[in-house]
Amino acid sequence: MIVAIEAASTDLSLAIADRDGGIVTDDAWTSPRRQSAELLPRLQALLTAQDRELKQLSGIGVGSGPGSFTGLRVAMALAKGLAVALRRPIVAVPSLDAWLEADPGADVAVARAGARDAYVQLRSGDGPLIVDRDAIAERIDGLSVVAPSELVDAFGIERAHAPRGAAAVARKTAVRLAVDPSGDDLRTVEPLYLRAPRGVSTETEGEVRWL
Repeated sequence: MIVAIEAASTDLSLAIADRDGGIVTDDAWTSPRRQSAELLPRLQALLTAQDRELKQLSGIGVGSGPGSFTGLRVAMALAKGLAVALRRPIVAVPSLDAWLEADPGADVAVARAGARDAYVQLRSGDGPLIVDRDAIAERIDGLSVVAPSELVDAFGIERAHAPRGAAAVARKTAVRLAVDPSGDDLRTVEPLYLRAPRGVSTETEGEVRWL
């Protein structure tokens, strides 16, 4: 059994899948400030509803971002905690790729990158780009968008669907573990921030292009 956690935005999701990636059940909800308090209880409730237990896990998948600093840290901490406690492999999956896979009708995924910026990932693979909010409308004009509800409201994005990436994270995790049962290196796996948090002058490593 694989558990997947995706919390790169205020629209969070969880999924439980069989080892081959077949989705057993999933859950999605919006939580602007309570990711740390809600993720584990919601996961436990999801497992209980399926009459399953954490000890049955064969692997953990987690959305790695980019996106919300808080959500990414909480999700990664939970995923790593499960991996350490249960001695199970962990796989980090880029969140915007997972959002697009989960929403086949979407052309572009958009996540918050700051008060005035957004990460933009085109289905064509162009990205993620960091785009100023004043340029967002032109950049995604006419495209079907997957974006968190708080960003839709703040940036005035139209034709948007809320992300539900956990199921895609679970499927990608199953594919990865079928090839490499060890998964990612637990000591070094971390969120894909792409830019430094507020108040930090040195940016983390990661390829990104600015517009």
